[in-house]
Amino acid sequence: MQIRNIKCPEPLADILNKHPPQMKLIIFFFGISTFCFSQKISFIYETKYKLNSEKPDELNSGKMSLDLKNNTSIFRDSLDRKSDSVRLNNGTGSFKMGVENQFYVKKNLAQKRIEKVITYLERDYLLPVEDILDWKISSEQKLIGNYKSQKAETTYGGRNWIAWFTTELPFSDGPYIFNGLPGLIVSIQDSNNDYSFNLIEVKKGGTVFDARTKTIKIDWKKYEALARSYFNDPFNINSRGWKTATFTDANGTTMDISVKNKDLQNYILQENNPIELNHKINYK
Repeated sequence: MQIRNIKCPEPLADILNKHPPQMKLIIFFFGISTFCFSQKISFIYETKYKLNSEKPDELNSGKMSLDLKNNTSIFRDSLDRKSDSVRLNNGTGSFKMGVENQFYVKKNLAQKRIEKVITYLERDYLLPVEDILDWKISSEQKLIGNYKSQKAETTYGGRNWIAWFTTELPFSDGPYIFNGLPGLIVSIQDSNNDYSFNLIEVKKGGTVFDARTKTIKIDWKKYEALARSYFNDPFNINSRGWKTATFTDANGTTMDISVKNKDLQNYILQENNPIELNHKINYK
């Protein structure tokens, strides 16, 4: 795998190489605030995941961005990033259907605050992630792309995770909710290989923007309620006050919306492998 890369100012790398391991952590955190967090940097990850545990060969994949500046970051997929840009410019943007398996995460690294953003029915909900990542750093190392990387393991969401981080990119961050290591996470996957995030590109400069600032705070119980609301009424017919509705497909065939509802509910039931397994919803 080839990663198009940049590095923080060379003096920091030189300093790290000249000191023993116990001093590197101290210099690392000083170096982050002094040299790097004033920069705008985007880390592009290739993300792969299996939503149906009964069909392990069916992989979803896409590119996701970690945009970082001044101790704050936003992780989102490319479609969400484009939608946010449209929202900021035009006041409206496209929205995904559904509640589960949204990967939108905001982090404030200085305050150790991690929040998932769930968008449902054109409203943004803020779900704090209060899990503490207890990293166990190994002495095992390997080269990933152009970066010397080191192994670390943790648990989150009912899964065991194996990560590889590099101090050559001295940012204590990573994809999705993952952070807190002495260097950027360049690769992480769960032990079942259901979810993986791999760094493929680093972009310096550009814009770091947040279009989802007006949010409603929820907890996991409310999250489940939103997901069940979507499952029971995927096209939001009941809240609109409609007694009946029809759906016309691409071939011009018209059917009662209840038929389409059933199709979508069956699809939701097949998505039985969420990234947070400990918050898996039993719809039956």
